[in-house]
Amino acid sequence: MKKSRADRVFDAVNVALMIAVLFLMLYPIYFTVIASFSEPSYVATGKVTFWVRGFTLDAYRNVFENDKVWTGYGNTLFYTVAGTMLNLALTIPAAYVLSKKHLRGRTLFSWYFAFTMYFSGGLIPSFLVVRDLGLLNSRMTLVVLNGLSVYNMIVTRVYYQTSIPGELYEAAEIDGCGEFGQFFRVALPLSAPIVAVMALFYAVARWNDYFTGLVYISDSKMYPLQLVLRNILIENRTAINQLQATGAHINDQEMLYLSRQAYLAEAMKYALIFIASLPLLVAYPFVQKHFVKGVMIGAVKG
Repeated sequence: MKKSRADRVFDAVNVALMIAVLFLMLYPIYFTVIASFSEPSYVATGKVTFWVRGFTLDAYRNVFENDKVWTGYGNTLFYTVAGTMLNLALTIPAAYVLSKKHLRGRTLFSWYFAFTMYFSGGLIPSFLVVRDLGLLNSRMTLVVLNGLSVYNMIVTRVYYQTSIPGELYEAAEIDGCGEFGQFFRVALPLSAPIVAVMALFYAVARWNDYFTGLVYISDSKMYPLQLVLRNILIENRTAINQLQATGAHINDQEMLYLSRQAYLAEAMKYALIFIASLPLLVAYPFVQKHFVKGVMIGAVKG
């Protein structure tokens, strides 16, 4: 069927808008990469826009020479893997149980979970509870806390309600499966899409979380990567401010050295962002097909 002129104009406008949106989404990532490999002085003076200028690895060299970065990487990997496994262990069974229509008190339990989405005790009561449980300055703090997202649990519950026919459970019950058997032999094997989506959601949240460590961890050996990067950036910004404050009281050679360090600190910022984002950028393509299917849960019924 031949398209009308109005249809062609509509398609052209849509394509142009999508290209613009794609550019707005990808350019910050692209700029972060090229800035991290460019000469620090060019980055600090705004001369890096679309291409690498003065290729150098000084920013990455300075980052990887910092032992705190490696410690933070190891800590965050542990927190992310262990925390995500705990999240899935709590979310998937809870969603499966609440998807059962014959569950007594199902509505009450659902409202109980939903209540916590809108009301909480606040930061100070939470801190006091964590302190009284002996979880301050403990690696388990960043694993146990935020163990369940009610929103993710509701999304998973909808998946079980709409994507797995009840007849499968009835057939399994006739074959002698109890509730545990139905969950492990029927529901769980058919849950790959939603498990992949929830794992991605939880892993991204765990990887990017710095506030929990900021509040409950004071031992730098237990800092997650995001908190380590935050502290490095604050230290670099402090050094730049000190340079600006004492610039009139130092000689030209010292000024040149401190200026170089200040420029390097600016380039390190982009290297740190890229280093922190790389694992998730690498992992996303492997769960993309499940992610697309999982986010459409509940969109179509039939």
